[in-house]
Amino acid sequence: MKLKNFKIPYSIIILTLGIILGILIQRVFSDDNLHNGLTKLSDVLTYTEKYYVDKVDSQKLVVAAINGMLGKLDPHSVYISPKQLMSVEESFRGDFDGVGIEFQIINDTITVVSPITGGPSEMLGIQPGDKIVKINGTDAVGFTNDDVRAKLRGKSGTKVQVTIVRYGTKNPIVYEITRARIPLYSVDTHFIYDGNTGYVSLSKFSETTFAELDSALNDLKNRGMKQLVLDLRGNPGGYLNQAVKVVNLFIDKNKLIVYTKGRRPEFDEEYKASEPAEFKYLPLIILVNKGSASASEIVSGAMQDWDRALIVGETTFGKGLVQRQFPLPDNSAFRLTIARYYTPSGRLIQRDYKDLKSTTEYYEEAGNDKEKDGNNLEHTAEKDSALPKFKTHDGRIVYGGGGITPDYIIKSGSISDYTIQLMKNNIFYQFILNYLDTHKKDIQTEYGNDLKKFSNEFSFKNSDLLNFTGFAQSKGIKLNPKEYAADKIFISTRLKAELARTFWKSKGWYMVMLKVDDQFQKALSLFGEAKQLANLK
Repeated sequence: MKLKNFKIPYSIIILTLGIILGILIQRVFSDDNLHNGLTKLSDVLTYTEKYYVDKVDSQKLVVAAINGMLGKLDPHSVYISPKQLMSVEESFRGDFDGVGIEFQIINDTITVVSPITGGPSEMLGIQPGDKIVKINGTDAVGFTNDDVRAKLRGKSGTKVQVTIVRYGTKNPIVYEITRARIPLYSVDTHFIYDGNTGYVSLSKFSETTFAELDSALNDLKNRGMKQLVLDLRGNPGGYLNQAVKVVNLFIDKNKLIVYTKGRRPEFDEEYKASEPAEFKYLPLIILVNKGSASASEIVSGAMQDWDRALIVGETTFGKGLVQRQFPLPDNSAFRLTIARYYTPSGRLIQRDYKDLKSTTEYYEEAGNDKEKDGNNLEHTAEKDSALPKFKTHDGRIVYGGGGITPDYIIKSGSISDYTIQLMKNNIFYQFILNYLDTHKKDIQTEYGNDLKKFSNEFSFKNSDLLNFTGFAQSKGIKLNPKEYAADKIFISTRLKAELARTFWKSKGWYMVMLKVDDQFQKALSLFGEAKQLANLK
């Protein structure tokens, strides 16, 4: 079953705005074609603003022109609005200022999914399932996600008052929360799965990724980890330098990790491991899928080329272009592709996009839906393709120009349309909220803080599952008996995972869902091959 479902890499080199403007001005006066083009664009905008039949928003026209221009280049050269830029920078910076909750809007009401660990909301005792009905005394029912963020986020040290309705508590509870710096973790969770297998889920490559992963691995080592599954499924990438540092945890000093080539020679760079590898001898399996892109492909590509880790899952996204971000005067920006990146063996990971009709088609074509499960250590799955051949450190054939194809191809399990509708309409979480109203104390009494016991022993009764399908029907999801029967194990496991997340956050979710995760379960059986591939004892 699928456990996990695009952010573009950041170039290390940063130019000042003055240099950028200097280059642009120089080109205007040294290139007649560019100068004529700029004059033409300015004339069109001026005449349109002056003579068009209706009043026009010239800023919207400028943005449309920029998007049209960048759209003729490649799928990853993009314009970023001021609002989008704040969100993107926050995500990659690894923190933001606010109250520290994960939330969903359920029936027009702000519902706390989980307080963020170490944040002010958790410190005050705000709980999963709490309903925020007022913010600073004003009715918050009917708020959108953007409304909630606008009201709850703010400068660290400032205060916001929230009124909460909690099941089992007669009167609303008023909390005054002092906003603080809230971390955005790139390590979703880490734990020992089965006695000696460490599991780490890495969701992105932000400024803090290396430090987070290094800390997680050392914690697992202290807990008895003898082998590791690093989950990069659904990881869209991020900072190039963080990917390099992550690889250096497993690949020794002075070994090439990735290199870039551009039209301009100043964009040609090599990135090598610069430190002794802390986990050089740790047996390693990396999970990937078509949502694994960019920095994820740098990591998995380098590990594959050096025969250091076994790559398991599905062919990755295929994003091998490097962007530089240029700031614009109105606090917007644009990202421009300046180079391509290559794995140590010389593979370009970027897949072909020249004949695709739209950006939408480009994203939909990611991965390889035709590949079949099985051992692909010699990469025979790509043998009859027109992709260029390369060799790993130990001489295995691998292919470039189409993402990273795994050494073991394991397809994620499929689910029915019925289950897709349950997920799409957030039925699982909504049902668990109701379930907790009458079962929360029983679960706390039975399992306390023992996630392992809960994971091994808890199961929903048939009557609970009947209540679930009835609840789904009340929300407009008609029962399909045949599809429900086919997906019953997945449905009950996902319900259990939602319940576990309420008490143990991400760790609870992953601990439960990995039990029905075909790719992860297969990976557990492949550490013999992983050791042999990396020449480990």
